[in-house]
Amino acid sequence: MKIGITTFVTDEGISAPKLGVALEERGFESLFLAEHSHIPASRRTPAPGGGELPRVYYRAVDPYVALGAVAAVTERLVFGTGVTLLVQRDVIHTAKQVATLDLISNGRFIFGVGAGWNREEMADHGTDPRTRGALLDEQIEALRAIWTEDLAEYHGRFIDFDPMYAWPKPVRQPPIFIGGGKAAAERAIRHGVGWIPAAVSDPAEIGAQLAQLDGHELPVTAAFAVPDPALLDGYAEAGVQRVLLQLPTAPEAEALRTLDELVKVVDRYRV
Repeated sequence: MKIGITTFVTDEGISAPKLGVALEERGFESLFLAEHSHIPASRRTPAPGGGELPRVYYRAVDPYVALGAVAAVTERLVFGTGVTLLVQRDVIHTAKQVATLDLISNGRFIFGVGAGWNREEMADHGTDPRTRGALLDEQIEALRAIWTEDLAEYHGRFIDFDPMYAWPKPVRQPPIFIGGGKAAAERAIRHGVGWIPAAVSDPAEIGAQLAQLDGHELPVTAAFAVPDPALLDGYAEAGVQRVLLQLPTAPEAEALRTLDELVKVVDRYRV
């Protein structure tokens, strides 16, 4: 089983390039970064998990710029978005950003996407929260067409473009993972892509969580996991492809100390 890190990179914590180098030096397989374009001041949509929205949500850097910097200073580290809020993005620009990042990294990018939870944030981008799931479905299909066809076109309810040329193409079609709970698992099944659920805290719950895939053998990356050996063993035995440990956002020295502690726990799981 592969072990990676998921985190918010902000203007107040360790920089993305330094974090990427530190992870590669310590043998972690991957780095996944969160995305939020902004946080509306209204805050009508409750925070995930309730309570006050953590400071990192307000200060997250752009993941594509940050991961481009990571690509320039690493050679083996896999990296991805956890997750891109695709329904808030222009699909054609995003196709080029992803393809460019995959190209300059020689195929090391993983495209984690989600429908999002902050209704005010997506509304500011002109996205109707009520139809964001259907929009996401069309965006995934359109992206695949742009990445794989020399003359791509797509005609849907939300995404509509006539035959067009778009380069560069990715080194490989970036693996797509859909982040979220049951609805995300069902969407992953429909598209035949990977799934990024939030890791459970009790190993006894792993079986029920993975049962949401309804027997479909899709790649799974469990995110925000705690470094509990019993939990990691459970996911490894269940055949999960990757587990992402959560790294709190912190200044460089503190972040590196935390990574040194996490390495002690995960050494035997890395491949």
